[in-house]
Amino acid sequence: MIPAQLKEELIAYSKTIGVDKIGFTTADPFLSLKDRLLTQQELGFQSGFEEPNIDKRVDPTQNLDEARTIISIALAYPSKLKNAPKNTKEARRGIFCRASWGKDYHDVLRDRLQKIEQFILEKVPKARAVSMVDTGALSDRAVAERAGIGWSGKNCAIITPEFGSYVYLGEVITTVALEPDTPMTDQCGTCNRCVDACPTDALVQGGQLNSQACIAYLTQTKGFLPDEYREKLGNRLYGCDTCQQVCPENKGKDVHNHPEMEADPEIAKPELKPLLRMSNRQFKEKFGYVSGSWRGKKPIQRNAIIALAHFKDETALPILHQLLKEDPRPVIRGTSAWAIGKIGRHHESLRYDEESHLQLAKKHEKDDEVLLEIEKGLVLLKDETKVIGKHVQ
Repeated sequence: MIPAQLKEELIAYSKTIGVDKIGFTTADPFLSLKDRLLTQQELGFQSGFEEPNIDKRVDPTQNLDEARTIISIALAYPSKLKNAPKNTKEARRGIFCRASWGKDYHDVLRDRLQKIEQFILEKVPKARAVSMVDTGALSDRAVAERAGIGWSGKNCAIITPEFGSYVYLGEVITTVALEPDTPMTDQCGTCNRCVDACPTDALVQGGQLNSQACIAYLTQTKGFLPDEYREKLGNRLYGCDTCQQVCPENKGKDVHNHPEMEADPEIAKPELKPLLRMSNRQFKEKFGYVSGSWRGKKPIQRNAIIALAHFKDETALPILHQLLKEDPRPVIRGTSAWAIGKIGRHHESLRYDEESHLQLAKKHEKDDEVLLEIEKGLVLLKDETKVIGKHVQ
């Protein structure tokens, strides 16, 4: 088959299987990306979730011998939640980021990518192809940028003219040579809203992210959340959309092309207190199909405790007492102790009782990190300014 004809047929076919945008680029190495990745590594800005082999991330032929072309696809996801439940004093709620609404996007994109792979193999039987999304070695963003899907924004997301940055990305590497598309020029200009709005200053400058400080990363960690980020977490349970929400290119962008991406409001914005009572099985049954569940329930529950402290929700205190006393996980016990102090300090009539709970827990606790969190809770109740360990908010 003539390459130009195959490319045209691929573009037409992609529309029939629910691909919102498709682009093509060569399988040449991403040389400028390598320099950026090495800088990130030297600065300690990587999250640790990335492919550790930088050569695999920048050289497509490390992932497929004789690779000639990379096909990049984008699927647009919704930015507005239909029938969103209200966050009330009686039922405080957390929030999952938009990329975790609906069915896990890894599964959705793999379905489209596998169909494109199969289409290529049917047209060119001797061809080879391999696809990847997010967890693969290649940088989805670098591929999409060079394939003309969009430009790489200062918020470190691909921004498309049609859908803003609310797109999932994936790619197919193939041995078939196809005409590459033209990369899109940067259109952020002097706008710096995302950098200025980042809650933790994780966007060091336009296009450079300190992943270690990014709330999207922090919500996925399993240990104690560093003190300096607890206030800034707000009621986020997984991910962060701030840099996307403030982007002018995202204004008015809300695409509902894919039924599997539609959110269940009670999962996208769940009540916090019931989350803390869930067993592993219950958590998997309710949240297991969304991408935000991939790290299990502990990070989500830790974040829910911090969110309840953020809301100063005194109705959560009985649950927090129980977690502090009975939960086998030090992170949950310790975060509960801190939250008890955080909530109690805002309710004068509760301070004495909450101090008694923490003092009792202190007598029985054996874990040093939990003991430190109990001390932080006690300091918060006394409204003192002295520092325990790292920092007390």
